[in-house]
Amino acid sequence: MEEVAVRRRAPWAVNRLIGDEAGVVAVLVLLVVAVSLYNHDFLRAGNLLETSRQSAYVGILALGMVFALAMREVDLSVGGTYALTIVVAAVLMRSGWNPWAAAVVAIAVGAACGFANGLFVTYTRVPSFIATLGTLSVYRGLALAISDGRQVGGVPQESSFVTVLGGNVLGVPAAVWVVIVLAVVLTVVLGRTRFGGQVRAIGSNPEAAVFSGIPVDRVRIKTLTLTGLCAGTAGVLTTAFFASGDPTVGVGYELLAIAACIIGGTPLRGGTGSVPGAALGSLILSVVAAALIFFGVPINWTTFATGTVILGAVAVDALLRRLRHSRVT
Repeated sequence: MEEVAVRRRAPWAVNRLIGDEAGVVAVLVLLVVAVSLYNHDFLRAGNLLETSRQSAYVGILALGMVFALAMREVDLSVGGTYALTIVVAAVLMRSGWNPWAAAVVAIAVGAACGFANGLFVTYTRVPSFIATLGTLSVYRGLALAISDGRQVGGVPQESSFVTVLGGNVLGVPAAVWVVIVLAVVLTVVLGRTRFGGQVRAIGSNPEAAVFSGIPVDRVRIKTLTLTGLCAGTAGVLTTAFFASGDPTVGVGYELLAIAACIIGGTPLRGGTGSVPGAALGSLILSVVAAALIFFGVPINWTTFATGTVILGAVAVDALLRRLRHSRVT
């Protein structure tokens, strides 16, 4: 019986981690090859690892955003939550807190921000898009107020928190390992747990979910708490890497996280989502940003170029998905 169960789970794992994300992987490979043909230095291990590290922070935000989008919700406050947790962690460490304890508190603050979003949306019935647009300013404003609008120093650079989470583990940035672990865990949560099934059921048909007895309000609060938790995790990793807290970082990260999810195959219509795709989508965005530097694109054109590549990546991925599904049917 156990062997049968394993055989039944294996195709699901293969389809989720390989089949459904094949188009995103193809786009990523094409981008890397195209840039490396122009400049061979792009394929240097150091550059690839740094590009991966830079994608990790948005990637973690995107991992949580998948759940919100799959439920037909959106959390635009993750950029503000991200900045707030960075400042909270840095301020506590400067005050003499053990860095690891300060990190735990900062992550809890991120989760609390998401929980507050969930409560507000649930009990006021204000759409999450509008509510979190407001809390985006609230949380970033708190970050600026706590830090007095300045970068917070005093993080002990010799602590294991900085050397481990801000450094490399087995030659790979610790932030990248965190993305990999979270992607695996959240893939299982979304696809193989009761909570993940409830998220997808609500996103597919909210009215039917209510009639079937799914606690929609409770699931919404849990989902937005998860997005805040992911933002707090990304903030702590950023604090570890820079050994300081900058309240101005993360501007626009909420839109990049949503873009990474969409590129990775999570539709805005809800009902489904791809956690590995979101991680790959954030990596695509990071490769695009690095490629612009290698191509010497003027800074004033970077936003335009990034948007163009996002549209192209989405179009190619959609085409590959249609071709794959047509072959199956």
